[in-house]
Amino acid sequence: MTDADPLIASLTAAVDARPEDLPLRLHLAGLLLDAGRGGEAIAHLGQALTRDPGHAGAQALMQRALGVPLTGGRTPAGDGTTGKVAPGGGGGPTPTASPDSPPDPLAAYERELADVVPPRFVRSGDEPEPVTGDADRAYDVETSTVRLADVGGMEAVKERLELAFLGPLRNPELRRMYGKSLRGGLMLYGPPGCGKTFLARAVAGEMGAKFLSLSIVDVLDMWMGNSERNLHELFQAARRNAPCVLFLDEVDALGHKRSKVTSSSMRTVGNQLLAELDGMEGSNEGVFVLAATNTPWDVDAALRRPGRLDRMVLVLPPDAEARRAILEYHLRDRPIAGIDLRKVVAATEDFSGADLAHLCETAAEFAMADSVRRGEVRMIGQGDLDRALKEVRPSTRPWLATARNVAMFANEGGVYDDLVAYLKRRRLL
Repeated sequence: MTDADPLIASLTAAVDARPEDLPLRLHLAGLLLDAGRGGEAIAHLGQALTRDPGHAGAQALMQRALGVPLTGGRTPAGDGTTGKVAPGGGGGPTPTASPDSPPDPLAAYERELADVVPPRFVRSGDEPEPVTGDADRAYDVETSTVRLADVGGMEAVKERLELAFLGPLRNPELRRMYGKSLRGGLMLYGPPGCGKTFLARAVAGEMGAKFLSLSIVDVLDMWMGNSERNLHELFQAARRNAPCVLFLDEVDALGHKRSKVTSSSMRTVGNQLLAELDGMEGSNEGVFVLAATNTPWDVDAALRRPGRLDRMVLVLPPDAEARRAILEYHLRDRPIAGIDLRKVVAATEDFSGADLAHLCETAAEFAMADSVRRGEVRMIGQGDLDRALKEVRPSTRPWLATARNVAMFANEGGVYDDLVAYLKRRRLL
């Protein structure tokens, strides 16, 4: 142990405690260089230059450090004119200055010392990572753990999904006998907050397939042609991970009626979506496309033609059984007492699943505020839910009013017959 080792150990502990203290870190690096511990000095100098790339003292010390071997042991300085190390030195050549540009003492060593010296420049948060091979660079391919049994109610929707895809998937021999393909598309439509996205995840979980979700922000790009490329890469990722449920959220934004689209770029995105659904760029076998929208009347008719999103399923506000299950779910981890679920279920007709979650949250807020005022914790009771019911209104009624006009005046070909039947049962038509 040399005389400098205890001092170096003390300074190292001080730098660990105060990593932002640049003079202290440079003083330590100088002592390490004097002690022949070049590798440790370079690590500290790299961190110093990361914080202050233009610091002249740190740059000078780094030039000095790069003239000695990383394993320790001092070597004489170079001759300063030829870029070679003086006889007896064990280090590599030092960079020679160019007459046209100033030397960069770190450029030649950054890759060599990547595991010791932090990079001087890093990629900004909004700069995309480089693409390597066939990696799914922009999309997260998930494995869903949700099952259809976790979805309250929606028996008609579950039955339709079973016929369209889940049944054929579970019975491959019957599928081959009847010539049933494992490709297909289905559009879920209905009021917002009624579980369309949750249902899509449940389908993926039920069939043990991958789940890939897409929204318009994943596709649109300011540069010409990039939006179409992004859409193609999404479908390619789904094909590589088949069987896969590809979920197109708010499909009306991507596949808006072309007669109403004034932007040429959005028209080409819509055309690219049609081509991908047709499988023109690759086989869609094992890729099941689920689309969701609150406004199916704004979706281009070409998307709903046979072979594309040819089946439409109405996802309605939860019925009484489903509302009870949703309320129990959102109250299960909260302190409750004396809740009359039957009364709450009866008072929440037309409430979406999101509305019911908001109702439980509001009741919890009332109980918590009262506990703070009284200075003692109390349970969430029926009175809190009754009070919340006076404030929370169902968000589906504006949608039902619009849907009523569509059912009355725009039901060409019986596209919205299931919606008409529902409105008649509710005596809204």
